[in-house]
Amino acid sequence: MSNTSYQKPSDAELKQRLSPLQYEVTQNDATEPPFQNAFWNNHEAGLYVDVTTGEPLFSSRDKFESGTGWPSFTQAVDPARVTSITDTTFGMRRTEVRSKAGSAHLGHVFEDGPQPSGLRYCINSASLRFIPTARLEAEGYGAYLSQVTGEARAPSAEDNQNSCASPAAGAAPGCEATLETAVLAGGCFWGMEEILRKVPGVLETDVGYAGGKTKDPTYQTVKRGDTGHAESIRIVFDPKKISYAELLEKWFFRMHDPTTVDRQGNDRGSQYRSAIFVQNAEQRSVAEGVKKKVDQTGKWGAPIVTQIVDAGPFTPAEGYHQDYLKENPGGYTCHFLRD
Repeated sequence: MSNTSYQKPSDAELKQRLSPLQYEVTQNDATEPPFQNAFWNNHEAGLYVDVTTGEPLFSSRDKFESGTGWPSFTQAVDPARVTSITDTTFGMRRTEVRSKAGSAHLGHVFEDGPQPSGLRYCINSASLRFIPTARLEAEGYGAYLSQVTGEARAPSAEDNQNSCASPAAGAAPGCEATLETAVLAGGCFWGMEEILRKVPGVLETDVGYAGGKTKDPTYQTVKRGDTGHAESIRIVFDPKKISYAELLEKWFFRMHDPTTVDRQGNDRGSQYRSAIFVQNAEQRSVAEGVKKKVDQTGKWGAPIVTQIVDAGPFTPAEGYHQDYLKENPGGYTCHFLRD
């Protein structure tokens, strides 16, 4: 099934067509954060193709739950479409996989996968475009229908026993994200996203709900103020271009008033509180240090009340909230950068 010609678009076209995150992953070999990407938990039947060229790469039939937080496959749908090279970054010797025609960085392949192949293709969602089974014929992938609709491999309890999810004692995980995630709350998420999506080094933003106890929050429930959720923004950023400390000090603590409890401008309620939802102990340490530093400047004239709490589930908000001020210039916002 390798006789169809696929060609890599020009760099200018790729920059125009791909999101910043997709470009950084496919063209600059970045690795997206785990558990916070489009397809790690996708269970729909279909075909995964190269986001840059459309080359068919992986079938949902060969996808399995690896416990790593990235889409994982036991084999390529067409081995001729996937090439491999030795990767020695991060002090590890790994096998990188790239698309054949597009030379797009896909991820890595490991020899700790389930049988019968024993392989685990650990792939970035940002490198993939998903085509549901019902769309295969219409989009020119009808020849792969049988490879998608065949009987899927039964899940095994051993699927997540691998070097990423369960590294050997004292060993580093075989997968290593090069991009980081921050989850911040500081009032209406429309205004926050409008500022943060333009920050150099920020690759992707989405608004949603974090910090609450109720399951499956929606705007209609969160706006009541009794679910515990805060209107929040999730940011994927490149730490080589902007550090977590810089993101907090130069942007987050300047774009909203961190001294008001459960309030931002005219917006009142716990859903509008100031909060930093930390992903790990390192982020907590940095966040506490930055909060103390900003507080000690006295610029706000009152104590900073920003909460620093462990990140729980983040639920993306409804589609019409995403990039709201980009789509609706002049819409409501109380966010701006203070000196």
